[in-house]
Amino acid sequence: MVNLKALSNGSYEGLAEMLAIVRPIGWEVSAILRAYYRGKQTSQALESADPSDGPVTAADLAVNHHILERLQMNLGTQEFGYLTEETYKTQTSRAAFPQPWVWIIDPLDGTRDFIEKTGEYAVHIALTHQNRPILSVVALPEQEKVYYATLGGGAFVETSDGATRVLQVSKRDRPEDLTAVVSRTHRDQRFDQLLSQLPLEKRLFVGSVGCKVVAIIEHLADVYISLSGKSAPKDWDMAAPELILTEAGGKFTHFDGSPLRYNTGDVSQWGGLMASNGACHPLLCTEAEKILADIDAAKV
Repeated sequence: MVNLKALSNGSYEGLAEMLAIVRPIGWEVSAILRAYYRGKQTSQALESADPSDGPVTAADLAVNHHILERLQMNLGTQEFGYLTEETYKTQTSRAAFPQPWVWIIDPLDGTRDFIEKTGEYAVHIALTHQNRPILSVVALPEQEKVYYATLGGGAFVETSDGATRVLQVSKRDRPEDLTAVVSRTHRDQRFDQLLSQLPLEKRLFVGSVGCKVVAIIEHLADVYISLSGKSAPKDWDMAAPELILTEAGGKFTHFDGSPLRYNTGDVSQWGGLMASNGACHPLLCTEAEKILADIDAAKV
């Protein structure tokens, strides 16, 4: 059993030992998903579909089961809560988990991309304490890479040959030079209006949130914006990618600069969120708030 301990200076004991348990799970579930993706497992036909949450496949359920089994076998459930996209749908209570340490898991981020064979899907595993992520793993099965970070310990990527490298966001610092990474289809008119008025001239179209944030970390893009409408992204979409980005030197906040909070009882992340390489983050957040205020005022 790993002995996790929060220290008075805001750091934690035991994160390295915890990472040694979780990082291999990233590779294990990558293998599971690659097998499903290539049709070597049972059918990818939808097991169920909720219009508000998107599709669910047999692959989602298999990976969800594997992650929970591996974590609970090592850590139990007394000190650790487990919030996953799949188990949340069957929970009778929507209250925040009472345990001091809460895992937030998306077994298949980008299910639609998985079904449509774009290759742009990911697995998110984050450990949170006091509503903030302190350890995370993001696996990109088709790229055969596992990204990981611990609070204060930096961010890294491991490739299938066992090599690792330190991650650091780009230093691009002029808004007109920045590239916004956006979804191909999951955008409404309000979002498109906002994006068209921000001083971001270039676009990169990518599927899952995990892949979008990795695009920033890998210098393919610089800014990702999430804007809730009738629905909003969930805790499991953001928690793991956020920590890897911030440990690589980037920023991930609400438009007003406040941090994202997880395991609050409401899993939806409402409002405007911005992830970036950090260089123009306050400027872009302020500009986004002004533009949205004008857009909303025009509708009244």
